[in-house]
Order: sequence, then structure tokens, then C-alpha cells
Amino acid sequence: MKRRSFFFACGSAALASTASTRLRIGQIGTEHAHAAGKMQAMRSLNDLWEVVGVTGPKGYDGVKSMSLEELLAVPELKAVAVETTLQASCEMAQRCIDAGKHVHLDKPGAVDHAAFRTMRLAAEQKGLTVQMGYMLRYNPAFVLLFQAVREGWLGEITEIDAAMGKLADAGTRAKIGDLEGGGLFELGCHVIDAVLTLLGKPDSVTPFSTPTGSDGVKDNQMAVLQYAKATAVIRCNHADPFGSPRRRFNVTGTGGTLEIVPLESGLVNLSLTQARGDHKKGTQQIKLQVPKGRYDLEFIDLAKIVRGEKKLAWDAAHDMAVHETVLRAAGIWK
Repeated sequence: MKRRSFFFACGSAALASTASTRLRIGQIGTEHAHAAGKMQAMRSLNDLWEVVGVTGPKGYDGVKSMSLEELLAVPELKAVAVETTLQASCEMAQRCIDAGKHVHLDKPGAVDHAAFRTMRLAAEQKGLTVQMGYMLRYNPAFVLLFQAVREGWLGEITEIDAAMGKLADAGTRAKIGDLEGGGLFELGCHVIDAVLTLLGKPDSVTPFSTPTGSDGVKDNQMAVLQYAKATAVIRCNHADPFGSPRRRFNVTGTGGTLEIVPLESGLVNLSLTQARGDHKKGTQQIKLQVPKGRYDLEFIDLAKIVRGEKKLAWDAAHDMAVHETVLRAAGIWK
């Protein structure tokens, strides 16, 4: 298994910021499903960030609405959160990079891989950060998982089983119906990012789609990611009435198993063939405290990165591999 050092640098102890000067940030777009939540996170972290404005079809009380050109021209603007439609997101991220701004780009970042690659490499060449909006990266249960794999608690990884489903309402169903890759492309990308954080780019990807309706919407998908000694099975079911509580991420190796379920709950079931650190041999349940703000840790980390106190734990090579794998898993890229 290929283990990378860069993504394990994001332990929870590294997330607190001590600098007192606020950084200027803006938001492009309000259409993404996470847009309001990201704005709330930035505004709540007012000791770190000064939100200078937002562009898009709708505004937020207390936040100045402005054009894209006005936003990018704000003096001392350091970063921009891109929360547009998926179809426009990569172009907007590229505009920010061309203007010399760091970017928080919500998932999955682009429809076209060539455009995504160009944008991501341009940022790397300019020394700018593109922080993808994969909030599971910062969830304490996933931080523990990354530590467990890094330190070999689970032995050699042999399988990963992950699911991220929901019951889509009519509006959500229409949105995923507009995407060639369906629900897995839009939502399953979260868990695919975590798989590649652990195992790297897969040797092969096999997609499956079994729609539940007659409208052609890809609402029930699965993908198998194959590695030399492991397989990862990803499910994304938008017709699951209990999808949210069933969301899970299970990693099994020759030395144990770590299961996170529900996905963002902080609940971890850990089974070990031998004691590791503070964890005993056998099976135990761990309850980790999860911040109330779903996206707060993303923007706490981004502030440290913009200040030059650390580097983002996921580089361009990782993000490009994730984007390619998501396209393959969703059946877009054969």
C-alpha cells in the first residue's frame, strides 16, 4: 500500500490558529448545496476571517453583494470560496488563481478533467492553495483513521467499504439528473477522496449504475476501486430513506478494522488484533467530539495555510487523482 506523508500532517492539534490579524475572504456563488454552510463557517470564525462580500443569484443578510470583478479587486483579499454550480466552479476557481487568490473549491470541483488539471497545476505553480471542500478530511473520526493507517494499527489494508446515500427530494433529483455522473459524482466524491488519502490512486475502477426510477436519473450507483492487495467498494444511493444514518466508512486490514458510522457522528468501532496506544486488543467503541460547525475546521486550517504557518495536507497530484477516480467511478470517464 502506498502511504503518503503529506496528508497525515493535518492532525487536530495543528488546526488551532494563534495569529490575531483577520484575513480577507469572499465567496463566489450561492448555488452549491454547501454554499450557505460555508458562508456561516467563515462568518462565525470572525477572529480569523473578514468576509468582504459575495457574488451570486442570492445574497446573505449582513454580507455585501458585489460583482465578480468587484470582489477580486478588493484590497488585501487573500482567499475566495467558490460555491457556484458545478458546471461553473472550475472556471471561477481559475479566475481566482489568475488574480492571485487562494481558493476553497467545493466538491467535486469540475465536470471536465482537463480544465480541473489545468486549474490545479496553475495554482501549484503560483504557490497558491486550492483546498477542496471535502469536509471528511477534518472530521475527528477520519483524523483518527488516518493516524491508525499511518501507524500500522490495521496492518495491511485489504478492503474498504463506504456508503454515502440519502433520499433525494425532487429538487435534488433534478440536479443530479443534469449530471452525466449522477449522484455518485456529486456526493460519493467525499468518500472517494478518503479512500485515495489512504491507498492512493487505484489500479482500476469499475462503475455500476442501477437507477430506481424511469426518469433516467443515476440515483443508485456503486464503484469498485481495485488495488494490488485491496478493493474499495463505494455506494451512493439517492433512493435510500435512511441514507444519512447509514452513511459509513469501514477499513479492514490484516491487523484490525476501523468503522465510522454514521459518517459524521464521531462514533468509531475499532477492532485490533493487538493493543495500539491507548486502545486495547479486541473491539471497542470510541466517541469523538465533533465540532458544531460542520465546515469550521476547513476554514481554520485554510487560515493557517494562507498565513504560511503550514502547507495543505493534500497536494495537486492527490486532487487530480481523486477527480479522475470520481469521473471513472461515476461512469463518465471509461
